[in-house]
Amino acid sequence: MSTLHRLAKGFPVIALTGPRQSGKTTLAKAAFASKPYISLENPEEREFAERDPRGFLQRFEGGAILDEAQRCPALLSWLQGLVDGRGRMGDFILTGSAQFDLMSGVTQSLAGRVGRVELLPLSAAELAPVHRQPPSLEEALARGGYPALYDRDLSAADWFPNYVATYLERDVRQLIAIRDLTQFHRFVRMCAARSGQLLNLAALGADCGISAVTARDWLSVLEASYLVMRLPPYYRNFGKRLVKTPKLYFLDVGLVAWLLGIRKSASIETHAARGALFETYVVSELVKQRFNAGQPADLYFWRDHTGHEVDVLYETPQGLQAIEIKSGSTFAADWLEGVHKWRQVVGEVTLPPLVIFGGEGSYERESCRVRGWRLLETHNLDPVD
Repeated sequence: MSTLHRLAKGFPVIALTGPRQSGKTTLAKAAFASKPYISLENPEEREFAERDPRGFLQRFEGGAILDEAQRCPALLSWLQGLVDGRGRMGDFILTGSAQFDLMSGVTQSLAGRVGRVELLPLSAAELAPVHRQPPSLEEALARGGYPALYDRDLSAADWFPNYVATYLERDVRQLIAIRDLTQFHRFVRMCAARSGQLLNLAALGADCGISAVTARDWLSVLEASYLVMRLPPYYRNFGKRLVKTPKLYFLDVGLVAWLLGIRKSASIETHAARGALFETYVVSELVKQRFNAGQPADLYFWRDHTGHEVDVLYETPQGLQAIEIKSGSTFAADWLEGVHKWRQVVGEVTLPPLVIFGGEGSYERESCRVRGWRLLETHNLDPVD
């Protein structure tokens, strides 16, 4: 909420985007309680906005929250003239679930006038202060962060199938013409099985019976809906032959677990996908930390042609920070092979590598900081803990 208030001091329009059911409307209403709320999913409001955009906007002398603003893209051009004339900061709040639709309209009509916040499902650092964090790592991986699973008496096994069905039947049809939703559903499941892996569109398409071009288009739909992201490789200034293919990650680990057929958290303890789930969880938490601060993700990974890899890299004023992610509960010396190789290659000032693992505790090993997964419940994962 503090990020929204900060941006509202310097921009006349705030765009709040994110996946469906991530809490955008709740947050907008809480942060700007004095503003009226209008949903453009309402047929009457949308028809009024399309037929008479000037009259629609003139009702709101003190601004307003316009939910699902991408449903009426023509309104954004009229909004530009209104906010320019008023010169008032934090005037209108736009929310939307379709990233590409809303932001393309914002870029065309409201460039330079919009402060953007991307809201993903709840982070561990948001759940911990109100004592709603899952009691175990396996429960955290099975449940994920969608607010409905924390403020209602709902199980993940009951909620996710309805969420996915709604997404497939509604959002996908709005974003792209897909004839066979069953085939698209299979594609989503195959993507879940690849969360944390290098992205090979040709292989992904072949496994789903579609072309690589179609796989690329369908993946863009998942990205537009904030279900997945591509983590790019970091290869600037490094003289070795490096992998330049991105990795695929889901942005909610609970959704991945459900798509993989996991219905009970206890089964994760020995599940073959435990490592991928934990890596997905940590990467998504890092992304949430940055988005909640109103910043771009700017996260990368590093991998050389021999298979040495660092799971996450990001730049800080003090140098590059490397993060290695291990789901095991007991430290093993071979966990550090990738970061040691990376430090040899870098040849520049770096921060002590951080290992986040699936156990408890906090200690140092071979010039690396080793921290248990509960570190994710703090508000800052930067190396000052």
